[in-house]
Amino acid sequence: MKPLFSKGPSLGVRLLVLVVLSVALMVVDARFTLLKPVRSQMSLVLMQTYWITDLPQRLFQGVASQFGSRTELVAENEKLKTENLLLQGRMQKLAALTEQNVRLRELLNSSALVNEKVEVAELIGMDPNPFTHRIIINKGERDGVVLGQPVLDARGLMGQVVELMPYTSRVLLLTDTTHSIPVQVNRNGLRAIASGTGNPERLELRHVADTADIKEGDLLVSSGLGQRFPAGYPVATVKEVIHDSGQPFAIVRAVPTAALNRSRYLLLVFSDSRTPEERANDAAQAQEAENNGEPQPIIPATVPKPVPASVPAVAPAPA
Repeated sequence: MKPLFSKGPSLGVRLLVLVVLSVALMVVDARFTLLKPVRSQMSLVLMQTYWITDLPQRLFQGVASQFGSRTELVAENEKLKTENLLLQGRMQKLAALTEQNVRLRELLNSSALVNEKVEVAELIGMDPNPFTHRIIINKGERDGVVLGQPVLDARGLMGQVVELMPYTSRVLLLTDTTHSIPVQVNRNGLRAIASGTGNPERLELRHVADTADIKEGDLLVSSGLGQRFPAGYPVATVKEVIHDSGQPFAIVRAVPTAALNRSRYLLLVFSDSRTPEERANDAAQAQEAENNGEPQPIIPATVPKPVPASVPAVAPAPA
């Protein structure tokens, strides 16, 4: 029976024919470059094939690069935000230190004008009672502070110590309604009493005759009467003088020269000749002697006896 398909050449013959054909094509191409156009066309086809087969990898790399770049940008953005926040914090601290340095310089300049011994104190608290004007400072009985001791800032008098603790003190400000201070007009020496109004920006001069020589802009300084406050320290500046023809006294309002709501560093004025360390040692020895039942030594000092905070520091002086 005749087979359906005729049997072709064997595989060996086919391989031999292909080898001979390949060698012949190589020789012809090397000598005559006849196959260059064919090779160029085939390279174009192969290039498209390579591009298609490489497309998934390039897409994957592109997506990964996009995600990687976004992640890096987010991380870098967060890092820059953190650095910016830190720099802003440092700038704020630097600004605060600069302002603090300015205030300390002002305080140093004011202390150079004070004849009495002084010691720097820092405000550490405010009295929570809204109807009283009191502050707390970081100097107390152990530092030689005494009741009635004057306190001032770089601009003028602020008040006096009315309560003592071992390491802190409470200061009654000039503007408290229970506080009064004898003053005089720096221009002509006219004496008056400046009393607190409960307003941190206002003092009132009471019992000033309607015909008294006082006008807006006059500087009021401590007169030293009563030996509570040293003489010559700025207290307030006259802001308003109201004359009423039907009243024997004028209404005089003044603004404190001290920054009562802003000063942080203050000066404690000592009236006796002892240093703060000597006063602290004397106070400690007196306290120890009192605890042991021994008689206390008499220490000379020019500081007057303290008065309660609820009464004026001195009796009103005639205008």
